[in-house]
Amino acid sequence: MSRRAGTPTERRAPLSRDRVLRAALALVDRGGMESLTMRRLGQELGVEAMALYRHVANKDDIVDGMVDLVFSEIDLPAVEANWKTAMRKRSISVREALSRHRWAIGLMESRSNPGPANLRHHDAVIGNLRAAGFQMPMAAHAYSLLDSYVYGFAQTQMNLPFESSQGVAEVAQGVLQPFPINAYPNLAAFITEHAMRPGYDYGDEFEWGLDVILDGLERALGTS
Repeated sequence: MSRRAGTPTERRAPLSRDRVLRAALALVDRGGMESLTMRRLGQELGVEAMALYRHVANKDDIVDGMVDLVFSEIDLPAVEANWKTAMRKRSISVREALSRHRWAIGLMESRSNPGPANLRHHDAVIGNLRAAGFQMPMAAHAYSLLDSYVYGFAQTQMNLPFESSQGVAEVAQGVLQPFPINAYPNLAAFITEHAMRPGYDYGDEFEWGLDVILDGLERALGTS
């Protein structure tokens, strides 16, 4: 008797653009952008590299698609939502997405062929600000300021040589040990009195700074 074909769950899912992009996203999340090659991606999917070109044009097309997937994870501000609440929620959501996809920090605003989620995101942010009374130049200022803060904070946090107060102590010891004890008193005080306290997390600074920016935009909106 001939052997029956495997069940649908046993058979490999058919190749599609979405499946290619999601496999690429998982690959780059694990190994960084340098891990993304058509050959390696084909191996991840169990196909020859040439099979990928039925669904994506080239590596740039894949990166455009991956960036669009990251944008699709970010909370969209509704037009009718309170702008300050919406921008706060959206900024936190962007940072959370970037923490999951650290390779994307420098690529989110770099695409010359943005996908629908990317375009939808930008349109929603501008729409929410305009509905709140921001004139277009002021909306542009607000958008630029918020994104500069969010992406800049994410980049800084990603590059820090520590992740906890214990890590701060280890780094500080190596940095300050070669110098006289009073050479940098303010930096030493910052480290010992703040950064080395139990539970210190640099990431906690994000929302404090975000609220300062939002309060400033609210004041600017009131005087415009």
